[in-house]
Amino acid sequence: MSTSNEVKTPTRSEPESGAASNFLREIVERDRAQGKHGGRVVTRFPPEPNGYPHIGHAKSICLNFGLARDFGGVCHLRMDDTNPETEEMEYVEAIQRDIKWLGFDWGDKLFFASDYYERLYEFAEQLIREGKAYVCSLSEEEFRTQYRGTVTEPGKPSPYRNRTVDENLDLLRRMRAGEFPDGAHVLRAKIDMSNPNMKMRDWPLVRIRHASHYRAGNKWCIYPLYDFAHCLSDLIEGITHSICTLEFESNRELYDWIVEAVGAKDPNNRPHQYEFARLNLSYTMMSKRKLLQLVETKTVAGWDDPRMPTLSGMRRRGYTPEAIRELCDRVGVAKNNSIVDLALLEHLLREDLDKKSPRVMGVLKPLRVVIESIEKGKVEEFDAPLWPAEMDRAGSRKLPFSREIFIERDDFMENPPKDYHRLAPGREVRLRHAYVIKCERVVKNEAGEITEIVCTHDPASRGEAAASGKRVKGTIHWVSAAHAFECEVRLYDRLFLAEAPGSLEDTAKELNPLSLQTLRAKLEPSLAASKAGDRVQFERLGFFFADPVDSKDGAPIFNRTVGLKDSWAKAAAKTAESTPTKEPKAEAKKEKAPAKEAEKKELSAEAKALVAAHDLAPADAALLTEEPALRALFDSALSAGAPA
Repeated sequence: MSTSNEVKTPTRSEPESGAASNFLREIVERDRAQGKHGGRVVTRFPPEPNGYPHIGHAKSICLNFGLARDFGGVCHLRMDDTNPETEEMEYVEAIQRDIKWLGFDWGDKLFFASDYYERLYEFAEQLIREGKAYVCSLSEEEFRTQYRGTVTEPGKPSPYRNRTVDENLDLLRRMRAGEFPDGAHVLRAKIDMSNPNMKMRDWPLVRIRHASHYRAGNKWCIYPLYDFAHCLSDLIEGITHSICTLEFESNRELYDWIVEAVGAKDPNNRPHQYEFARLNLSYTMMSKRKLLQLVETKTVAGWDDPRMPTLSGMRRRGYTPEAIRELCDRVGVAKNNSIVDLALLEHLLREDLDKKSPRVMGVLKPLRVVIESIEKGKVEEFDAPLWPAEMDRAGSRKLPFSREIFIERDDFMENPPKDYHRLAPGREVRLRHAYVIKCERVVKNEAGEITEIVCTHDPASRGEAAASGKRVKGTIHWVSAAHAFECEVRLYDRLFLAEAPGSLEDTAKELNPLSLQTLRAKLEPSLAASKAGDRVQFERLGFFFADPVDSKDGAPIFNRTVGLKDSWAKAAAKTAESTPTKEPKAEAKKEKAPAKEAEKKELSAEAKALVAAHDLAPADAALLTEEPALRALFDSALSAGAPA
């Protein structure tokens, strides 16, 4: 029996009625009312094709495509492919797959920054001719340590800053011709070495890289840097609202400077950058660099490993695009960074899967039960619905029942506590859709391990409690031993134990050793016909998804997408309840000093220094060390007098 209930997500081209207002929507509404950009709305999602998109990118995808859709505009998909050493066509294809899976489509608006290399080179020569750029022959290290200055001290001019236009043009053309090695020269914007914004201190625009580009091949040996290519690509494409995450806030001044410097001076007819807070989830790594490290070290099975926070990994695990879009809607658009509890996404996922997953039974850790009151060889059959009665949906399957069955090992306890309502010696439980059974005795091997349970059944209790009239406190799931379908089941859980992974220099120390458990489970026979991509709910256990990569006809492999409840919250609560506490003394109620808290979290040395110097929260300090652009923004703000 195939239990597929996957609904193909239609392209979301229709306006969303009642979309929640936010500051970006208000900006777009204001711009249209004022006739800015001629009333056009053109956004873009501009990933760098150097890794697979993760859950953090989903918010930007939904925001950019959603704004364009809701205001009758268009959203471009552009690959900002300016680094030949890290980019691959594999990543381009993954980005396209993930956007379509989320429910969005760019139509014929697919662009590549690499297609603009010639135009960008022309802009570079234009800036030189107009005295707005120069070729600098300092090494990157020399400029950074001796000339750029600090957040409290202005920089000083490069000794090559006053080269003539002819000298600069000659050097740039020779750079393009391949005469110089990597790092020998760089084209810099000629701005202001005393500007408090470090990005405005003669930021590099074009560099030498003797590397083959995945699209352009060996045609180029100079490549534009991101800040140069990004804003001018927006200008070339006629983007109206360039929406990016908050760590690029310090880049906005440079963005505007470059766009104006090449001649786009009318603010009503040029792109403008707006920043919003990115999506941060607890227990989730958002650094592509560190995710790549997990892939390259084979810590995970690849970018689509179901434990990975990549969209392809989530899709393979069984996440739905509807749940992810709903998360982005619930989180909203804000100007302040915050961390969203992963439990919210899991809650939304359960809500969505509940409507899409037929109910079946499977035993993950089998324990054999012999019902001695049933004669050998006798087989009964129960008609069991696939959906709860309240859903009013048709569909059922046949459940064979015999003398020997499997139950979940966790559903039996030899010496149970008083409030235990599952199977135990001398106690009764109801088998779902079948009979009430009573444990008569336990069979053990020489090592004292339980090998099987011997029970009797009540023939008058056939069916559900309401039909049979016999009521017991516990109901458990089961499968017939003679008819069970055995297959591989993978229990996936959170990849990281740390609530804010990435704070340690050694990421491996933050990994959850139980993020994957592989079992040979016993499932009801109807599941033998399952196909890749089928969704089911194993009753009492969770939502499962037939792996779309490894499943074969007749041999599905089921991935646990998410449990029925938040097991992490339950485990935390249980730990808290079992830990004896004493009423703290008044003076002991004070929060721990930030520096001490940093030591507890094993932060990097750099993060600890930030905590000690600025009294930052450890998570904030870790984030600053993780994101260089955000650190630059932080340092710039400090230099301008802002409190840490």
